[in-house]
Amino acid sequence: MGKKTHPKAFRLAVTHAWHAHWFADRDFTSLLREDIRIRALLLKDLREAQVDRVEIERSRQNVTINIFAAKPGVIIGRAGAGIEDIKKKLKTKFFSGRRTVINLNVKEVEHPELSARVTGLQIAMDIERRMPFRRIMKMAIERVMKGGAEGVKITLSGRLNGAEIARTETLAQGKIPLHNLRADIDFASVTAKTIYGAIGVKVWINRGEVFEEKTKSE
Repeated sequence: MGKKTHPKAFRLAVTHAWHAHWFADRDFTSLLREDIRIRALLLKDLREAQVDRVEIERSRQNVTINIFAAKPGVIIGRAGAGIEDIKKKLKTKFFSGRRTVINLNVKEVEHPELSARVTGLQIAMDIERRMPFRRIMKMAIERVMKGGAEGVKITLSGRLNGAEIARTETLAQGKIPLHNLRADIDFASVTAKTIYGAIGVKVWINRGEVFEEKTKSE
């Protein structure tokens, strides 16, 4: 029986950090549920912007939401109109009747080709456009390796190309050391919704090893 661990959760506090920065004494469960719902809403509504991650910071009456996206211009809109629309939607859905100040920051991902979620979203969108899945996987692997990755693995599962029987296809290049805590492994799972059903997309990207910087005592 295989016991698998999420590559990011396995490396928390080693090479990866939490995407939430706040402390709660009593309302931990309600705030955690609120964080999950905010992330789910933003990732669903801003799919075209190819969002990599959403980081949430909380203080007593302030909530700061940092959105890291490959296409920030899609979120910002003309003269920042898109940001104001998102703020209104979040206010009415999650913070109605509360004196909470929402700060929304949109930042561009430095290397989108090394982001597992951005790569997964690009693959999912191409599958939804009915492109051949093997060509999509090969193009994605080539794009990631050109970006400077040491290894990449892509797994698709479902009714690929509309086949009657669902199956799993995997392509990989380079090395993906999942047992090495020093290895900076980025992982994402995305769903492509087609007329034949849902197709799961999983992406592992090895961005190299992370070493602690040695401070010079001299």
